[in-house]
Amino acid sequence: MSRRLSETWDGIGKEILGTARNELYLNMRFLDLALSSLRYQMDTEARTAGTDGYVIYFEPYGLSELFERDRTGLNRLYLHMVLHCLFRHLTRRGARREDLWHLACDIAAESMIDYLGKRSVRKAVPPERALVYKELSGRLSVLTAEGVYHVLHEWELSGEQKERLSELFLVDDHGFWPKEDGERPPEAVSELDRRWQDIADKMETEAETFGRERGEDPGGLLEQVKLRNKRRQDYRAFLRKFSVWREEMRIDEDSFDQGFYSYGLRLYGNLPLIEPQEFKETKKIQEFVIAVDTSMSCSGELVRAFLSETCGILFQTESFFKKVRIHVIQCDDQVQEDAVITDTDGLSDFMERFEVKGGGGTDFRPVFAHVEALRERGELKRLKGLLYFTDGKGVYPAKRPDYDVAFLFMKEDYTDVSVPAWAMRLVLTEPDLAGEEKRLDADIRFV
Repeated sequence: MSRRLSETWDGIGKEILGTARNELYLNMRFLDLALSSLRYQMDTEARTAGTDGYVIYFEPYGLSELFERDRTGLNRLYLHMVLHCLFRHLTRRGARREDLWHLACDIAAESMIDYLGKRSVRKAVPPERALVYKELSGRLSVLTAEGVYHVLHEWELSGEQKERLSELFLVDDHGFWPKEDGERPPEAVSELDRRWQDIADKMETEAETFGRERGEDPGGLLEQVKLRNKRRQDYRAFLRKFSVWREEMRIDEDSFDQGFYSYGLRLYGNLPLIEPQEFKETKKIQEFVIAVDTSMSCSGELVRAFLSETCGILFQTESFFKKVRIHVIQCDDQVQEDAVITDTDGLSDFMERFEVKGGGGTDFRPVFAHVEALRERGELKRLKGLLYFTDGKGVYPAKRPDYDVAFLFMKEDYTDVSVPAWAMRLVLTEPDLAGEEKRLDADIRFV
């Protein structure tokens, strides 16, 4: 291709993409910042178009053919790539299988576009797609990429089935997506994630502040952006909220002056002028209550995984005092068991013999009444907090206790649950808790 011809096709491709962006903007003004955050660059190796989160790379001939044949399809292609960026599909794969993750991201993006109902992207939903959406909606209230991936993983698709689904939802070229090394993404990926996090934050503010004035209805798209924008919090850091100050027998190096100690040794031989303090005031967890919802709606495997991970963190040397008291309470609509763990050996024995007890309805109040009885009997003297693992569907206590309470939900599609205003809420994904992907502390969200 000659230089002049290349410049001509480059200009044509950029003009086509600019036209699609403008049509989307006129129909969905709350997407203004997201739509204008991608530059355009010609790439004859691209399959129509794809993005790396900064640039849309386009193959000019295929793009021109799509423009002439299907303007709505062109708009959907552009929006599809923008949604990948907004929902951080390019940067959140982690240790997930690459092929299933790409398929899950395409299904999540296309389901959002199919049900937006906006004129610029409206098309009849093919029967095969509608059937897939129906199957997934039976498991997930919101079709996020993480949730869809989990279901696809459970389906154990054959190569032919996976290929058919990929063809059904194929839109853009994912070959430009940044590569991750599994456990920890490279710095460039983290920077890209922060970039689109910032864009999504501003988009949410824009939609909520000015959307109503303009009469715009972002529908489920804004809800998904809100879901993505919930601030993540390290699980270990969160558990430290339940720690208390207490003196512990250990060398206090922070208050120890090495200079005077060394000077004394030099001056008097083995007689130091000052010795380190043998007690140090530290902040760790001493007493803790973990309540587990064992109603029929909670998975036994997830309960076991949650307890194993949480207790493992709590019993790390830097997190807990040597003398501790952890109550693990199983409860559905009544307290089924209260196991007391005081050391790592007790934790090992507990996890070996642990089995879920319950299976009735959900009522959170018996746990709080039981804890109050323990406090009155003096079995819990310095309780700082209670962590309740649940699906959120149950009867909550009306009165706030005088210790911190956090409800931990196991639903990736969490949107809103009637949790009391005085309680903390966290959300984690089922795949991560089940151990298929990253560790639990990498996917906790503070709401």
